Amino acid sequence: MATQLFAVRLGEYDIPVYEVRPGVISTDMTSGVKEKYDALIEQGLFVQKRWGQPEDVGKVVASLVKGDFKYSTGQVFIVDGGVTIPRL
Repeated sequence: MATQLFAVRLGEYDIPVYEVRPGVISTDMTSGVKEKYDALIEQGLFVQKRWGQPEDVGKVVASLVKGDFKYSTGQVFIVDGGVTIPRL
């Protein structure tokens, strides 16, 4: 909601606002749950069967900073390997 509120407020100044939502990314912070997520990935929890890497998030942020999505203000960019896609 904050992303959309800022987008509305800053739109008149042509300042785009985005939200980036990373999923499970392989970092020092997630090292303690590596075995747990390795098993979940193997079982098919993620559409893309791998850990996210910091570079995956960085590439999205770099595209936003470059201005590649100027007409998409107030939007959420989910970088999670498809884990949030509803599936049965």
